[in-house]
Amino acid sequence: MLALIKLSPVLVLGILMRLGLDILLAAPLAMVYAILVGMIFAHVRFNDLMDAAIENLKHVLVVFLILQMAYAVATCFMETGVAAEIITIALSLGLTAKLVAVVALLVTAILSIATGTSWGTFAACAPIFLWLNHIVGGSIVLTVSAIAGGSCFGDNIGLISDTTVVSSSLQGVVITDRVRHQGVWSFLCLACAAAAFYFAAVSMGLPDTVGKASDAIGQIPESVWTALAEKRAAAVTLLKQVQAGGLSWYMVLPLVAVLVLAGMGTNTLVCLGTGILCSLICGYFAGTVTDIMKFLEMVQSSFADAGSWVIVMMMWIGAFGGVMRRMNAFDAIAVVVMKCVRSVKQLMFANGLLCLIGNAALADEMAQIVTISPIIKDLTERNVKGSPKAMYKLALRNATFADAMGVFGSQLIPWHVYLAFFVGIAYAVYPIDESTITIADIIMHNYLAWIAVLSMLILTVTGLDRFIPLFRLPSEPEVELIKAKE
Repeated sequence: MLALIKLSPVLVLGILMRLGLDILLAAPLAMVYAILVGMIFAHVRFNDLMDAAIENLKHVLVVFLILQMAYAVATCFMETGVAAEIITIALSLGLTAKLVAVVALLVTAILSIATGTSWGTFAACAPIFLWLNHIVGGSIVLTVSAIAGGSCFGDNIGLISDTTVVSSSLQGVVITDRVRHQGVWSFLCLACAAAAFYFAAVSMGLPDTVGKASDAIGQIPESVWTALAEKRAAAVTLLKQVQAGGLSWYMVLPLVAVLVLAGMGTNTLVCLGTGILCSLICGYFAGTVTDIMKFLEMVQSSFADAGSWVIVMMMWIGAFGGVMRRMNAFDAIAVVVMKCVRSVKQLMFANGLLCLIGNAALADEMAQIVTISPIIKDLTERNVKGSPKAMYKLALRNATFADAMGVFGSQLIPWHVYLAFFVGIAYAVYPIDESTITIADIIMHNYLAWIAVLSMLILTVTGLDRFIPLFRLPSEPEVELIKAKE
Protein backbone atom coordinates (compact mmCIF):
# COMPACT_ATOMS: atom_id res chain seq x y z
CA MET A 1 0.00 0.00 0.00
CA LEU A 2 2.83 2.40 0.85
CA ALA A 3 4.45 1.69 -2.52
CA LEU A 4 1.21 2.52 -4.32
CA ILE A 5 0.83 5.75 -2.35
CA LYS A 6 4.35 6.83 -3.30
CA LEU A 7 3.54 6.09 -6.94
CA SER A 8 0.23 7.98 -6.83
CA PRO A 9 1.69 11.36 -7.97
CA VAL A 10 2.16 9.82 -11.44
CA LEU A 11 -1.52 8.84 -11.39
CA VAL A 12 -2.46 12.37 -10.31
CA LEU A 13 -0.42 13.81 -13.18
CA GLY A 14 -2.17 11.48 -15.62
CA ILE A 15 -5.64 12.36 -14.30
CA LEU A 16 -4.94 16.09 -14.51
CA MET A 17 -3.74 15.68 -18.10
CA ARG A 18 -6.83 13.65 -19.04
CA LEU A 19 -9.02 16.35 -17.49
CA GLY A 20 -7.58 18.78 -20.01
CA LEU A 21 -5.11 20.69 -17.87
CA ASP A 22 -1.99 21.88 -19.67
CA ILE A 23 1.12 20.13 -18.43
CA LEU A 24 2.50 23.52 -17.34
CA LEU A 25 -0.21 23.50 -14.68
CA ALA A 26 -0.55 19.74 -14.16
CA ALA A 27 3.17 19.22 -13.47
CA PRO A 28 3.47 21.83 -10.67
CA LEU A 29 0.30 20.51 -9.02
CA ALA A 30 1.56 16.94 -9.25
CA MET A 31 4.93 18.02 -7.84
CA VAL A 32 3.29 19.70 -4.82
CA TYR A 33 1.34 16.53 -4.19
CA ALA A 34 4.51 14.42 -4.60
CA ILE A 35 6.31 16.57 -2.03
CA LEU A 36 3.47 16.06 0.45
CA VAL A 37 3.53 12.31 -0.15
CA GLY A 38 7.31 12.25 0.27
CA MET A 39 7.18 14.14 3.55
CA ILE A 40 4.21 12.30 5.08
CA PHE A 41 4.64 8.73 3.88
CA ALA A 42 8.32 8.43 2.89
CA HIS A 43 9.49 10.59 5.82
CA VAL A 44 11.85 12.64 3.63
CA ARG A 45 12.56 16.21 4.70
CA PHE A 46 11.31 19.05 2.51
CA ASN A 47 14.83 20.38 1.95
CA ASP A 48 16.04 16.95 0.83
CA LEU A 49 13.19 16.67 -1.67
CA MET A 50 13.96 20.12 -3.08
CA ASP A 51 17.67 19.27 -3.32
CA ALA A 52 16.74 16.13 -5.27
CA ALA A 53 14.54 18.19 -7.60
CA ILE A 54 17.33 20.68 -8.29
CA GLU A 55 19.92 17.93 -8.72
CA ASN A 56 17.71 16.23 -11.32
CA LEU A 57 17.46 19.48 -13.27
CA LYS A 58 21.23 19.57 -13.74
CA HIS A 59 20.97 16.61 -16.11
CA VAL A 60 18.66 18.46 -18.52
CA LEU A 61 20.27 21.91 -18.61
CA VAL A 62 22.03 21.28 -21.92
CA VAL A 63 18.73 20.25 -23.49
CA PHE A 64 17.45 23.78 -23.02
CA LEU A 65 20.18 25.12 -25.31
CA ILE A 66 19.56 22.37 -27.85
CA LEU A 67 15.81 22.98 -27.87
CA GLN A 68 16.26 26.69 -28.50
CA MET A 69 18.63 25.98 -31.38
CA ALA A 70 16.24 23.35 -32.73
CA TYR A 71 13.30 25.74 -32.79
CA ALA A 72 15.44 28.33 -34.57
CA VAL A 73 16.58 25.85 -37.23
CA ALA A 74 12.99 24.72 -37.84
CA THR A 75 11.83 28.31 -38.33
CA CYS A 76 14.76 29.16 -40.58
CA PHE A 77 14.11 26.12 -42.77
CA MET A 78 10.42 26.98 -43.10
CA GLU A 79 10.89 30.70 -43.76
CA THR A 80 13.95 30.78 -46.00
CA GLY A 81 12.71 28.15 -48.45
CA VAL A 82 14.61 25.02 -47.45
CA ALA A 83 11.38 23.11 -46.75
CA ALA A 84 9.69 24.41 -49.90
CA GLU A 85 12.58 23.31 -52.11
CA ILE A 86 12.46 19.80 -50.66
CA ILE A 87 8.79 19.54 -51.62
CA THR A 88 9.32 21.13 -55.04
CA ILE A 89 12.10 18.73 -56.00
CA ALA A 90 10.06 15.74 -54.86
CA LEU A 91 6.99 16.79 -56.85
CA SER A 92 8.68 18.20 -59.94
CA LEU A 93 7.84 15.22 -62.18
CA GLY A 94 4.13 15.04 -61.34
CA LEU A 95 2.33 12.22 -59.59
CA THR A 96 -0.28 9.57 -60.31
CA ALA A 97 -2.98 8.26 -58.01
CA LYS A 98 -0.92 5.14 -57.37
CA LEU A 99 2.07 7.17 -56.17
CA VAL A 100 0.55 10.16 -54.40
CA ALA A 101 0.39 8.44 -50.97
CA VAL A 102 3.89 7.01 -51.36
CA VAL A 103 5.40 10.39 -52.25
CA ALA A 104 3.35 12.08 -49.51
CA LEU A 105 4.91 9.66 -47.02
CA LEU A 106 8.46 10.26 -48.24
CA VAL A 107 8.16 14.04 -48.58
CA THR A 108 6.61 14.50 -45.14
CA ALA A 109 9.27 12.20 -43.65
CA ILE A 110 12.07 14.32 -45.10
CA LEU A 111 10.32 17.58 -44.26
CA SER A 112 9.72 16.50 -40.66
CA ILE A 113 13.45 15.82 -40.32
CA ALA A 114 14.18 19.25 -41.78
CA THR A 115 11.71 21.16 -39.60
CA GLY A 116 11.57 18.97 -36.50
CA THR A 117 7.82 19.34 -36.20
CA SER A 118 5.16 16.78 -37.04
CA TRP A 119 2.32 19.25 -36.52
CA GLY A 120 3.92 21.87 -38.76
CA THR A 121 4.75 19.28 -41.43
CA PHE A 122 1.19 17.95 -41.50
CA ALA A 123 -0.26 21.46 -41.69
CA ALA A 124 2.11 22.40 -44.52
CA CYS A 125 1.72 19.23 -46.59
CA ALA A 126 -1.93 18.33 -46.08
CA PRO A 127 -3.24 21.07 -48.44
CA ILE A 128 -0.77 20.08 -51.18
CA PHE A 129 -1.32 16.35 -51.12
CA LEU A 130 -5.03 16.31 -50.36
CA TRP A 131 -5.79 18.58 -53.31
CA LEU A 132 -3.25 16.76 -55.47
CA ASN A 133 -4.98 13.53 -54.49
CA HIS A 134 -8.27 15.15 -55.57
CA ILE A 135 -6.86 16.03 -59.00
CA VAL A 136 -5.44 12.59 -59.78
CA GLY A 137 -8.31 10.59 -58.27
CA GLY A 138 -6.37 8.93 -55.46
CA SER A 139 -7.48 7.45 -52.14
CA ILE A 140 -8.14 10.10 -49.51
CA VAL A 141 -7.74 7.53 -46.72
CA LEU A 142 -4.31 6.38 -47.93
CA THR A 143 -3.10 9.94 -48.48
CA VAL A 144 -4.13 11.27 -45.05
CA SER A 145 -2.64 8.19 -43.38
CA ALA A 146 0.61 8.62 -45.31
CA ILE A 147 0.89 12.30 -44.35
CA ALA A 148 0.20 11.49 -40.69
CA GLY A 149 2.82 8.74 -40.56
CA GLY A 150 5.47 10.63 -42.49
CA SER A 151 4.98 13.78 -40.42
CA CYS A 152 5.95 11.81 -37.30
CA PHE A 153 9.06 10.27 -38.86
CA GLY A 154 11.31 13.26 -38.13
CA ASP A 155 9.88 13.56 -34.62
CA ASN A 156 11.46 10.19 -33.89
CA ILE A 157 14.85 10.65 -35.54
CA GLY A 158 15.31 14.34 -36.36
CA LEU A 159 18.08 16.25 -34.59
CA ILE A 160 15.85 19.29 -34.15
CA SER A 161 12.75 17.49 -32.91
CA ASP A 162 11.77 18.38 -29.35
CA THR A 163 10.74 14.78 -28.64
CA THR A 164 14.10 13.48 -29.88
CA VAL A 165 15.95 16.03 -27.77
CA VAL A 166 13.91 15.45 -24.61
CA SER A 167 13.83 11.64 -24.80
CA SER A 168 17.59 11.52 -25.38
CA SER A 169 18.44 13.93 -22.58
CA LEU A 170 16.30 12.10 -20.02
CA GLN A 171 18.26 8.91 -20.72
CA GLY A 172 21.59 10.72 -20.66
CA VAL A 173 22.57 9.87 -24.24
CA VAL A 174 24.06 12.03 -27.00
CA ILE A 175 21.47 12.84 -29.66
CA THR A 176 23.76 12.06 -32.58
CA ASP A 177 24.56 8.67 -31.02
CA ARG A 178 20.86 8.02 -30.71
CA VAL A 179 20.22 8.93 -34.36
CA ARG A 180 22.98 6.59 -35.55
CA HIS A 181 21.70 3.81 -33.27
CA GLN A 182 18.23 3.79 -34.79
CA GLY A 183 18.96 5.24 -38.23
CA VAL A 184 19.03 2.02 -40.27
CA TRP A 185 15.97 0.65 -38.48
CA SER A 186 14.05 3.90 -39.03
CA PHE A 187 14.69 4.03 -42.76
CA LEU A 188 13.90 0.33 -43.14
CA CYS A 189 10.52 1.04 -41.53
CA LEU A 190 10.02 3.94 -43.93
CA ALA A 191 10.88 1.79 -46.95
CA CYS A 192 8.52 -0.99 -45.85
CA ALA A 193 5.73 1.52 -45.28
CA ALA A 194 6.26 3.07 -48.73
CA ALA A 195 5.97 -0.39 -50.29
CA ALA A 196 2.80 -1.05 -48.29
CA PHE A 197 1.18 2.18 -49.47
CA TYR A 198 2.08 1.43 -53.09
CA PHE A 199 0.66 -2.10 -53.02
CA ALA A 200 -2.47 -0.83 -51.27
CA ALA A 201 -2.94 1.78 -54.04
CA VAL A 202 -2.42 -0.82 -56.76
CA SER A 203 -4.85 -3.24 -55.10
CA MET A 204 -7.47 -0.47 -55.11
CA GLY A 205 -7.06 -0.11 -58.87
CA LEU A 206 -6.31 3.63 -58.69
CA PRO A 207 -5.85 5.44 -62.03
CA ASP A 208 -2.64 6.73 -63.65
CA THR A 209 -3.77 10.35 -64.03
CA VAL A 210 -0.86 12.78 -63.56
CA GLY A 211 -1.11 15.90 -61.41
CA LYS A 212 1.14 18.78 -60.34
CA ALA A 213 1.54 20.52 -57.01
CA SER A 214 1.00 24.00 -58.48
CA ASP A 215 -2.38 22.91 -59.85
CA ALA A 216 -3.35 21.44 -56.50
CA ILE A 217 -2.38 24.57 -54.55
CA GLY A 218 -4.23 26.71 -57.09
CA GLN A 219 -7.46 24.90 -56.24
CA ILE A 220 -7.23 25.65 -52.53
CA PRO A 221 -10.18 27.92 -51.56
CA GLU A 222 -9.65 31.23 -49.77
CA SER A 223 -11.42 29.90 -46.68
CA VAL A 224 -8.76 27.19 -46.39
CA TRP A 225 -5.95 29.74 -46.64
CA THR A 226 -7.57 31.69 -43.80
CA ALA A 227 -8.00 28.61 -41.60
CA LEU A 228 -4.44 27.46 -42.27
CA ALA A 229 -3.03 30.89 -41.43
CA GLU A 230 -4.72 30.68 -38.04
CA LYS A 231 -3.57 27.14 -37.28
CA ARG A 232 -0.02 27.19 -38.73
CA ALA A 233 1.06 30.48 -40.30
CA ALA A 234 4.47 29.20 -41.44
CA ALA A 235 2.69 26.64 -43.63
CA VAL A 236 1.17 29.44 -45.71
CA THR A 237 4.62 30.82 -46.50
CA LEU A 238 5.80 27.36 -47.49
CA LEU A 239 2.77 26.74 -49.75
CA LYS A 240 3.25 30.04 -51.55
CA GLN A 241 6.89 29.18 -52.20
CA VAL A 242 5.95 25.76 -53.58
CA GLN A 243 3.23 27.28 -55.75
CA ALA A 244 5.79 29.66 -57.23
CA GLY A 245 7.88 26.68 -58.31
CA GLY A 246 10.32 26.60 -55.41
CA LEU A 247 13.54 28.56 -55.24
CA SER A 248 16.91 27.09 -56.18
CA TRP A 249 18.35 23.61 -55.78
CA TYR A 250 20.99 24.81 -53.35
CA MET A 251 18.29 25.57 -50.77
CA VAL A 252 18.47 21.90 -49.74
CA LEU A 253 22.13 22.32 -48.73
CA PRO A 254 21.36 23.47 -45.15
CA LEU A 255 19.53 20.21 -44.48
CA VAL A 256 22.26 18.16 -46.16
CA ALA A 257 24.91 19.92 -44.06
CA VAL A 258 23.07 19.16 -40.81
CA LEU A 259 22.56 15.49 -41.72
CA VAL A 260 26.16 14.99 -42.86
CA LEU A 261 27.56 16.55 -39.69
CA ALA A 262 25.24 14.43 -37.57
CA GLY A 263 26.35 11.30 -39.38
CA MET A 264 29.97 12.23 -38.61
CA GLY A 265 29.15 12.41 -34.90
CA THR A 266 29.53 16.19 -34.66
CA ASN A 267 28.26 17.92 -31.52
CA THR A 268 24.51 18.58 -31.78
CA LEU A 269 24.83 22.31 -31.11
CA VAL A 270 27.40 22.58 -33.91
CA CYS A 271 25.07 20.71 -36.28
CA LEU A 272 22.17 23.01 -35.49
CA GLY A 273 24.26 26.16 -35.62
CA THR A 274 25.54 25.12 -39.05
CA GLY A 275 21.94 24.70 -40.22
CA ILE A 276 21.06 28.25 -39.16
CA LEU A 277 24.18 29.73 -40.79
CA CYS A 278 23.67 27.78 -44.03
CA SER A 279 20.01 28.80 -44.27
CA LEU A 280 21.09 32.44 -43.86
CA ILE A 281 23.69 32.18 -46.63
CA CYS A 282 21.51 30.20 -49.04
CA GLY A 283 18.48 32.35 -48.27
CA TYR A 284 20.51 35.50 -49.04
CA PHE A 285 21.43 34.20 -52.50
CA ALA A 286 17.88 32.95 -53.11
CA GLY A 287 16.38 36.29 -52.10
CA THR A 288 14.38 35.05 -49.12
CA VAL A 289 16.76 36.78 -46.69
CA THR A 290 17.15 40.46 -47.49
CA ASP A 291 17.87 41.85 -44.04
CA ILE A 292 20.28 40.12 -41.67
CA MET A 293 18.82 41.94 -38.68
CA LYS A 294 15.33 40.63 -39.49
CA PHE A 295 16.78 37.15 -39.85
CA LEU A 296 18.38 37.45 -36.41
CA GLU A 297 15.09 38.73 -35.00
CA MET A 298 13.42 35.61 -36.41
CA VAL A 299 16.01 33.45 -34.66
CA GLN A 300 15.49 35.39 -31.43
CA SER A 301 11.73 34.91 -31.71
CA SER A 302 12.29 31.17 -32.14
CA PHE A 303 14.39 31.11 -28.97
CA ALA A 304 11.50 32.79 -27.15
CA ASP A 305 8.98 30.32 -28.57
CA ALA A 306 11.09 27.40 -27.38
CA GLY A 307 11.29 28.82 -23.89
CA SER A 308 7.61 29.70 -23.68
CA TRP A 309 6.45 26.11 -23.26
CA VAL A 310 8.80 23.17 -23.74
CA ILE A 311 11.66 24.39 -21.57
CA VAL A 312 9.38 25.52 -18.75
CA MET A 313 7.52 22.21 -18.96
CA MET A 314 10.78 20.27 -18.78
CA MET A 315 11.89 22.19 -15.70
CA TRP A 316 8.73 21.25 -13.82
CA ILE A 317 8.79 17.64 -15.00
CA GLY A 318 12.51 17.37 -14.21
CA ALA A 319 11.89 18.63 -10.70
CA PHE A 320 8.92 16.26 -10.35
CA GLY A 321 11.08 13.34 -11.43
CA GLY A 322 13.76 14.25 -8.90
CA VAL A 323 11.25 14.23 -6.05
CA MET A 324 9.82 10.89 -7.20
CA ARG A 325 13.23 9.26 -7.39
CA ARG A 326 14.27 10.61 -3.98
CA MET A 327 11.42 8.74 -2.29
CA ASN A 328 11.91 5.62 -4.45
CA ALA A 329 8.42 6.01 -5.88
CA PHE A 330 9.03 3.73 -8.83
CA ASP A 331 9.82 0.67 -6.72
CA ALA A 332 6.26 -0.62 -7.11
CA ILE A 333 6.51 -0.69 -10.90
CA ALA A 334 9.96 -2.27 -10.68
CA VAL A 335 8.64 -5.07 -8.49
CA VAL A 336 5.81 -5.91 -10.91
CA VAL A 337 8.02 -5.78 -13.99
CA MET A 338 10.84 -7.80 -12.45
CA LYS A 339 8.39 -10.55 -11.46
CA CYS A 340 7.40 -10.89 -15.12
CA VAL A 341 10.77 -10.82 -16.89
CA ARG A 342 13.50 -13.45 -17.07
CA SER A 343 16.11 -11.74 -19.26
CA VAL A 344 17.44 -8.34 -20.25
CA LYS A 345 15.64 -8.59 -23.60
CA GLN A 346 12.35 -9.15 -21.82
CA LEU A 347 13.05 -6.20 -19.51
CA MET A 348 13.69 -3.92 -22.48
CA PHE A 349 10.52 -5.23 -24.14
CA ALA A 350 8.64 -4.36 -20.93
CA ASN A 351 10.13 -0.86 -21.06
CA GLY A 352 8.70 -0.43 -24.56
CA LEU A 353 5.27 -1.58 -23.41
CA LEU A 354 5.39 0.81 -20.45
CA CYS A 355 6.01 3.71 -22.86
CA LEU A 356 3.10 2.65 -25.07
CA ILE A 357 0.75 2.21 -22.11
CA GLY A 358 1.84 5.57 -20.68
CA ASN A 359 1.12 7.26 -23.98
CA ALA A 360 -2.36 5.75 -24.11
CA ALA A 361 -3.04 6.78 -20.50
CA LEU A 362 -1.83 10.38 -20.87
CA ALA A 363 -2.93 10.88 -24.51
CA ASP A 364 0.08 13.15 -25.01
CA GLU A 365 3.45 12.00 -26.32
CA MET A 366 5.54 14.61 -24.51
CA ALA A 367 3.81 13.90 -21.21
CA GLN A 368 4.54 10.21 -21.72
CA ILE A 369 8.19 10.85 -22.52
CA VAL A 370 8.88 12.97 -19.47
CA THR A 371 6.80 10.77 -17.14
CA ILE A 372 7.79 7.26 -18.21
CA SER A 373 11.44 7.92 -19.19
CA PRO A 374 12.68 8.18 -15.58
CA ILE A 375 10.84 4.95 -14.76
CA ILE A 376 12.42 2.84 -17.52
CA LYS A 377 15.81 4.44 -16.88
CA ASP A 378 15.59 3.50 -13.21
CA LEU A 379 14.38 -0.02 -14.04
CA THR A 380 17.33 -0.63 -16.35
CA GLU A 381 20.06 0.87 -14.16
CA ARG A 382 18.92 -0.91 -11.01
CA ASN A 383 18.31 -4.34 -12.47
CA VAL A 384 20.93 -4.80 -15.19
CA LYS A 385 24.65 -5.30 -14.75
CA GLY A 386 27.05 -4.62 -17.60
CA SER A 387 29.96 -2.57 -18.87
CA PRO A 388 29.47 1.19 -19.34
CA LYS A 389 29.41 0.65 -23.11
CA ALA A 390 26.73 -2.03 -22.87
CA MET A 391 24.62 0.03 -20.46
CA TYR A 392 24.88 3.02 -22.80
CA LYS A 393 23.40 0.93 -25.61
CA LEU A 394 20.47 0.04 -23.38
CA ALA A 395 19.99 3.74 -22.63
CA LEU A 396 19.95 4.45 -26.38
CA ARG A 397 17.17 1.89 -26.82
CA ASN A 398 15.21 3.34 -23.90
CA ALA A 399 15.43 6.79 -25.48
CA THR A 400 14.23 5.37 -28.78
CA PHE A 401 11.42 3.51 -27.02
CA ALA A 402 10.17 6.65 -25.29
CA ASP A 403 10.20 8.64 -28.52
CA ALA A 404 8.93 5.97 -30.94
CA MET A 405 6.13 4.76 -28.67
CA GLY A 406 5.26 8.42 -28.19
CA VAL A 407 5.08 9.76 -31.73
CA PHE A 408 4.30 6.54 -33.64
CA GLY A 409 2.23 5.07 -30.84
CA SER A 410 0.11 8.21 -30.86
CA GLN A 411 -1.03 7.31 -34.37
CA LEU A 412 -2.62 4.11 -33.07
CA ILE A 413 -4.48 5.60 -30.06
CA PRO A 414 -7.95 6.86 -31.07
CA TRP A 415 -8.23 9.46 -28.28
CA HIS A 416 -4.71 10.87 -28.66
CA VAL A 417 -4.24 14.62 -29.20
CA TYR A 418 -2.11 13.94 -32.29
CA LEU A 419 -4.96 12.31 -34.17
CA ALA A 420 -7.39 15.00 -33.09
CA PHE A 421 -5.05 17.66 -34.47
CA PHE A 422 -4.39 15.83 -37.75
CA VAL A 423 -8.07 15.19 -38.41
CA GLY A 424 -8.89 18.80 -37.55
CA ILE A 425 -6.31 20.08 -40.04
CA ALA A 426 -7.51 17.65 -42.73
CA TYR A 427 -11.11 18.80 -42.29
CA ALA A 428 -9.98 22.44 -42.44
CA VAL A 429 -7.94 22.24 -45.66
CA TYR A 430 -10.10 19.86 -47.70
CA PRO A 431 -13.88 19.30 -47.93
CA ILE A 432 -14.14 16.01 -46.07
CA ASP A 433 -16.07 14.93 -43.00
CA GLU A 434 -16.57 11.86 -40.83
CA SER A 435 -18.61 10.19 -43.57
CA THR A 436 -15.52 10.32 -45.83
CA ILE A 437 -12.76 9.38 -43.41
CA THR A 438 -12.66 8.57 -39.71
CA ILE A 439 -9.94 8.27 -37.09
CA ALA A 440 -10.35 4.49 -37.31
CA ASP A 441 -9.55 4.66 -41.05
CA ILE A 442 -6.35 6.62 -40.39
CA ILE A 443 -5.27 4.16 -37.70
CA MET A 444 -5.95 1.16 -39.93
CA HIS A 445 -3.95 2.50 -42.87
CA ASN A 446 -1.09 4.19 -41.01
CA TYR A 447 1.35 1.52 -42.13
CA LEU A 448 4.45 3.36 -40.92
CA ALA A 449 3.14 3.60 -37.35
CA TRP A 450 2.18 -0.09 -37.26
CA ILE A 451 5.51 -1.20 -38.73
CA ALA A 452 7.57 1.01 -36.39
CA VAL A 453 5.79 0.07 -33.16
CA LEU A 454 5.47 -3.66 -33.81
CA SER A 455 8.92 -4.13 -35.33
CA MET A 456 10.71 -2.41 -32.46
CA LEU A 457 8.97 -4.53 -29.85
CA ILE A 458 9.44 -7.79 -31.79
CA LEU A 459 13.06 -7.12 -32.71
CA THR A 460 13.87 -6.29 -29.09
CA VAL A 461 12.30 -9.31 -27.40
CA THR A 462 13.48 -11.83 -30.01
CA GLY A 463 17.02 -10.50 -30.40
CA LEU A 464 16.53 -10.19 -34.16
CA ASP A 465 17.73 -6.59 -33.88
CA ARG A 466 21.23 -8.06 -34.23
CA PHE A 467 20.64 -8.29 -38.00
CA ILE A 468 20.12 -4.51 -38.29
CA PRO A 469 23.35 -2.48 -38.37
CA LEU A 470 24.00 -0.41 -35.22
CA PHE A 471 20.65 -1.44 -33.74
CA ARG A 472 21.75 -4.57 -31.85
CA LEU A 473 21.31 -4.60 -28.10
CA PRO A 474 23.95 -6.27 -25.94
CA SER A 475 22.87 -9.71 -24.80
CA GLU A 476 23.87 -12.12 -22.04
CA PRO A 477 26.63 -12.37 -20.86
CA GLU A 478 27.48 -8.79 -22.02
CA VAL A 479 24.65 -7.69 -19.80
CA GLU A 480 23.05 -9.63 -16.97
CA LEU A 481 19.74 -9.38 -15.17
CA ILE A 482 20.73 -8.97 -11.53
CA LYS A 483 17.85 -10.96 -10.11
CA ALA A 484 18.72 -13.86 -12.44
CA LYS A 485 22.19 -13.99 -10.90
CA GLU A 486 20.79 -13.86 -7.42
